[in-house]
Amino acid sequence: MPHSIVSEICEGVTACVGACPVGCISSSEKKNNKGNDYYWINFETCIDCGICLQVCPVEGAVIAEERSDLQKGP
Repeated sequence: MPHSIVSEICEGVTACVGACPVGCISSSEKKNNKGNDYYWINFETCIDCGICLQVCPVEGAVIAEERSDLQKGP
């Protein structure tokens, strides 16, 4: 099951983008409610490796489950 980035918690740090081995993480053209850029995971491309979860310094921004209700797309 793919991981998800919780859009309202994401602070746009981008550590996950460079670490992802399949390039499934993209930036949104919008900002979240905190005014930050945020990123999202393409569920169809994610291989569930968990690297994004390991490298993200923002607690709770990446979760180990597919949650389209918490992750806004592009």
